[in-house]
Amino acid sequence: MADARLRTWLWVILSIQILLKSEAINVSITYVQNAVAKGAVCLDGSPPAYHFNKGLGTGANNWLVQFEGGGWCNNVTTCLARRDTRLGSSKEMVKEVAFSGILSNNHSFNPDFYNWNRIKVRYCDGASFTGDVEAVDPATKLHFRGARAFVAIIEDLLSKGMSDAENAILSGCSAGGLTSILHCDRFRALMPASATVKCLADAGYFIKSKDISGAQHIETFYSEVVATHGSAKNLPTSCTSRLRPGLCFFPQNVVKQIQTPLFILNAAYDAWQIKNILAPGVADPHGTWHSCKLDINNCSLDQLQIMQDFRQQFLDALSRVGTSPSRGMFIDSCYAHCQSEMQETWLRDDSPVLMETVMTTSTIF
Repeated sequence: MADARLRTWLWVILSIQILLKSEAINVSITYVQNAVAKGAVCLDGSPPAYHFNKGLGTGANNWLVQFEGGGWCNNVTTCLARRDTRLGSSKEMVKEVAFSGILSNNHSFNPDFYNWNRIKVRYCDGASFTGDVEAVDPATKLHFRGARAFVAIIEDLLSKGMSDAENAILSGCSAGGLTSILHCDRFRALMPASATVKCLADAGYFIKSKDISGAQHIETFYSEVVATHGSAKNLPTSCTSRLRPGLCFFPQNVVKQIQTPLFILNAAYDAWQIKNILAPGVADPHGTWHSCKLDINNCSLDQLQIMQDFRQQFLDALSRVGTSPSRGMFIDSCYAHCQSEMQETWLRDDSPVLMETVMTTSTIF
């Protein structure tokens, strides 16, 4: 009996591995070596990096540049904690990553972008590629140069054929989704004028909201990120001319002024935001939200009501996007965070649907 169960489990594991292999391909890393001379580096001073799967056929002149997520560091201590990890150093990044979802090369799983030039940019600056501090403290050897790294990466891709792009999308997940919002117009400016350029932010619409204790935890945190990384000069001036720089890290304060077409993909019950904006550990010292955050089936009626209220705050903040034809959105009610790179939520029979519509190029272009 035990042997039979073991064989069954081995078969299940093997089947899952075969399925994952069929849905994804492994793509090797590319280091932007010439960026170092420009000071366009990761937190530890290593070169920025990306993974590039070349387009073909009708997609040969179309480009999708997807920025990785991974939170932020808001002071020297938290940035030092990241510096020698994959989120702060290209030396610590794996040499291959699996491309799935919006990055898949399989027509069945990604019919709209499978043959585009697809790039996944690795995240290693800790500030959504906005920082630019010239001085490097010899004691910490921390480099806050994310904005320079962003430009160096795009310029490297332009030299590899993106200068001939007909269509280009700047996209990203989480902190990378915020990158695609904050750098949307900058990306447009770097691209050839003849190209059709749009931006897609997946789980990047972080809102300004109080936590369960009534404190403005995320507002304070973002202000510290901006101050630590010297990000103010790289945030949209249409916002910084009106508001404190830390407030211009919130998409709701910048989207209205973005000139480039922008599409928002997000869960109204964004799991990361509920865990870290609504109910961060600092606001829940007794851990009463711990079980709820791990599994919403464990939430009390009061906690569910608080989450409903947060959803409404999210939708109110989302109204800042406006109704221009150059704006679009796909907002579902999943308890999720980042949906474009996961095949389960990007395109499968059981993927999220709104009015019988799944995420496709027709909803973006």
